[in-house]
Amino acid sequence: NPAFELVGVLVTNPDKVGKDAGELVALPATGVIATDDVEKIIALEADCVHFSPLVQDVDTVCRLLRSGKNVVSPLGPVYASGPFRGDVEKIEAACRDGGTSFHGSGIHPGFIGDIMPMTLTRLADRIDRIQVYEIADKLKTPSVYIEFMGFGLSPEELAAKPNCMTGAVHAFAQSMAFVVEGLGKAIENVTETHEIATARADIAYPGGVINKGTVAAQHWEWTAWVEGKPLVVYHLYYTMGNEMEPAWNLGESRHRVVIEGSPSFEVTLQATPAADGHRPFLGIDWTALLGCTAIPQVVDAAPGFLTHNELGVVHPHGLTRLQ
Repeated sequence: NPAFELVGVLVTNPDKVGKDAGELVALPATGVIATDDVEKIIALEADCVHFSPLVQDVDTVCRLLRSGKNVVSPLGPVYASGPFRGDVEKIEAACRDGGTSFHGSGIHPGFIGDIMPMTLTRLADRIDRIQVYEIADKLKTPSVYIEFMGFGLSPEELAAKPNCMTGAVHAFAQSMAFVVEGLGKAIENVTETHEIATARADIAYPGGVINKGTVAAQHWEWTAWVEGKPLVVYHLYYTMGNEMEPAWNLGESRHRVVIEGSPSFEVTLQATPAADGHRPFLGIDWTALLGCTAIPQVVDAAPGFLTHNELGVVHPHGLTRLQ
C-alpha cells in the first residue's frame, strides 16, 4: 500500500529475528529487518504502530503512546466497559502524555459485533433483538487458534484447563455495551453458555491430529440482557470440519448479523468463492486490515482513546491501485 512506509517490525518468534520483513510475508525485500528488541521499536520514529501480539500488553501500548506513536491494536480494548475500564484509563493517560491516539480494532470484537450492527439499526423502526454469528471452519483455514482454544483436548480437560476463551465474555461484552448504550439503554447482565462437539474419527490438520472423541467444535454464546430481555446475543462457532458428534451442519464460514424487530432482516459477510469453490474464512485477514485501514485517520485524530464514535466514518487511503 503506497500510503504507508514500513519502518520497523517487532517479532516474538526467534526464527524470524534478523530476517527482512518482506521475506516473512513472501514479498520482495524491504530493507526493514525484524527485531525482538522492544527498546529499538520504542526508539524508532513512526506515526503509528499496528500492535498485534497474541496476548495484549497494555504496558507496552502505553510506552508506545508516550513515545509519540499512535497505536491501533486488534486486541483492544475497544470500549470502556467492565474490567477494561482500568486499561482504558491507563491508555487515555498515556495518550495525554504523548499527544497521541489509540484505537482498538479487529473483526470481533471491534467490527462485526459493534459498528456493523449499530450501522444496520438505522434500517429499523423497532429493535427487539440483535444476533451476531461468527462461524469458522478452522479445518479449511487453519490457524494458531486451533491449539489456543483447546481443540484436541478431552471435554474434561477443556473444562478444567484455562485457554484463550477463558474470560472472553468480558472482551466481547465491550462490543455489546457499545451497541446497547448506542441504543440508549444499559446492560443489566451478560450470561454465557458453552457447547462442544467431539470428533467422530481422527481429524488430521497441518498442525497435528484431533483424535476421535476429543473436542472438534465449540459454540460460545453470550447474551446481553436489557430490561429483563435478551437484547444482544453473540454466537461464536469454531469447528474442525463436519465429522463431529453431535452434527451441527453449520454450512460455510461466515459472519452474520440478524436484526429482529420491524422490519426484521439479516446481513451475511463472507469471502467470495475461490477457484475450487471453497469460501475461506477471512477473520484473520480482516482482523489485520481493520486496524491498518484506520491508521491515517487515527494519526490525524485529536489525542485520546478512539472508539468508533470518535473515529467516525473511516476513509481508507491507498486501496485503489488501478493498473
